[in-house]
Amino acid sequence: MPKRYWYVILTYVIMQLSSIIAGPILFALFPDNYLEAAIYWMILSFTAALIITLYLMKSDMQMPSTRGASDVGQVIGWSILGLFMAYFAQGIATYIEIYILGIEAGSQNTMDIMQIARALPLFMIVPAIIAPILEEIIFRKIIFGSLHNHMNFFLAALLSSLVFGIVHGELEHMLIYASMGFVFAYLYVKTKRILTPIIVHAAMNSITVIVQFSYTPEELQKQLEQLQMILIGG
Repeated sequence: MPKRYWYVILTYVIMQLSSIIAGPILFALFPDNYLEAAIYWMILSFTAALIITLYLMKSDMQMPSTRGASDVGQVIGWSILGLFMAYFAQGIATYIEIYILGIEAGSQNTMDIMQIARALPLFMIVPAIIAPILEEIIFRKIIFGSLHNHMNFFLAALLSSLVFGIVHGELEHMLIYASMGFVFAYLYVKTKRILTPIIVHAAMNSITVIVQFSYTPEELQKQLEQLQMILIGG
């Protein structure tokens, strides 16, 4: 793996851990507005990590297109199809988790993000745009891509998807993260362009943010219960 890839991963790790150091400092500086200051810090740290990552990946972006890489029209087409593929895979994984594995529906990670977004709507740019770009570069281009150079697609996608799920901190929903990881990896291999899974990932996150932002938690719970009744025929 090239050195620049390790630097990108290190940048991501530092960004994720920066709040541990920044938290006490922000609380000392802004005791009355700590939550808002912490949210601005997250926006700043994610933005800085993205800028550093894009700078480190500059040589990759300047490389000639891989032989057989999809053109703009194909990327758009596969992005649209990929969105449906990702939702289909996510739906199957969710069904298995709820009705076979007995795992409670709902993502604590998503709820936490929405609480932050409701406190400061500007934060929505992080899950909708910045995070998908960072995550696809790291988990698909770097981790999956490096693994795929030494092993078959299934194993490389599985390992990178497991890391993807672990980083999100919801081991109980590993199947859902893995299902999406497989779709994103497939789109990357199929089009030979990291832009495709970035678009699909960003679209999924944006739709989730918009839907969650449009309803109260009580309304969302009611919608979920109605969906469950439809799925089980109740």
